Amino acid sequence: MAASFLPSSTFSSITASFSSSTNSRSGFGFYTSSSSFESLSRTSIGSSRRLHSRRLCNVQATILRENEKKVSVEETFQPKTLSGEENGRPSEAPNDQPSSSVGWVIKLEQSINIFLTDSVIKVLDTLYHDRDYPRFFVLETIARVPYFAFMSVLHMYESFGWWRRSEYLKVHFAESWNEMHHLLIMEELGGNAWWFDRFLAQHIAIFYYFMTAFMYTLSPRMAYHFSECVESHAFETYDKFIKAKGDELKKLPPSKVAVKYYTEGDLYLFDEFQTARLPNTRRPIIENLYDVFMNIRDDEAEHCKTMKACQTHGNLRSPHTDLENVSSEDDSGCILPDAECEGIVDCIKKSVTNPTLNHRP
Repeated sequence: MAASFLPSSTFSSITASFSSSTNSRSGFGFYTSSSSFESLSRTSIGSSRRLHSRRLCNVQATILRENEKKVSVEETFQPKTLSGEENGRPSEAPNDQPSSSVGWVIKLEQSINIFLTDSVIKVLDTLYHDRDYPRFFVLETIARVPYFAFMSVLHMYESFGWWRRSEYLKVHFAESWNEMHHLLIMEELGGNAWWFDRFLAQHIAIFYYFMTAFMYTLSPRMAYHFSECVESHAFETYDKFIKAKGDELKKLPPSKVAVKYYTEGDLYLFDEFQTARLPNTRRPIIENLYDVFMNIRDDEAEHCKTMKACQTHGNLRSPHTDLENVSSEDDSGCILPDAECEGIVDCIKKSVTNPTLNHRP
């Protein structure tokens, strides 16, 4: 992500076009006067200078144009790939300029993740090749689990005094909140009607929790990539379903849970997990079941982008951070630079070699 949210040149162009018509909606959707927008511009630019030395998320935030009704996911989201191969061309691994030893470790981790994901996919394809809603119920039951596991390990790190990152906890909770509503939608559609589907999903979820917590403890990078693979599969599954059943879905009424989640109340948590875009720039329109599944699919793409960004340690940044701290002189919050470590081995090593690691101010 660029420093803060937008460069000053972009703000200038937006402000100029905005001033020509005070009745038009701004790109953010919640500023109604040019003076207030200009004020945000000045304070955000000042905030970007203060944040310049911070390691920000490398995912580029985008603003939807006013006439944009749908999220162009296919253009920005790419399925799982090894770090060294993307669209047939080499790309940088999650770590900036990793050494050769780190590079082969990353490739090994990702190869294991892809093998595990593909194996599970084959089992699900066999059991649910003609039962869409039960398959979605199983997927969404286990989809929340990694974020629970991540938060559990993060709380453990904080308790040991190794590191504290409130933004990670907040974003991961928002991700689990989003996946929970996906699950509620599938239950409303009858995906959990058969006891076997409930039994299978719940027991997979228990095993998946301990596996993910263990993986995250050893290597957060590997755990995040595994979640990226899972979210990539979820995106592909919903995308195929929409293309195959789109005409039928357009004739069916929307889920009540979906209407409430996507269009009503405080949408703070809905914006929070989408770290690749600015808050308030995606507001779904739910008119039928087709719209519901379109938005669930797009949610999975946003999860995948966030998981990809997380594979570089300290790279995640809450999309609300700059708006919340725009008038603050110091937005460091609970981040403790001296207490950063990755994985249990690295944390134990640094706690021994750095006495200040276990003594937070």
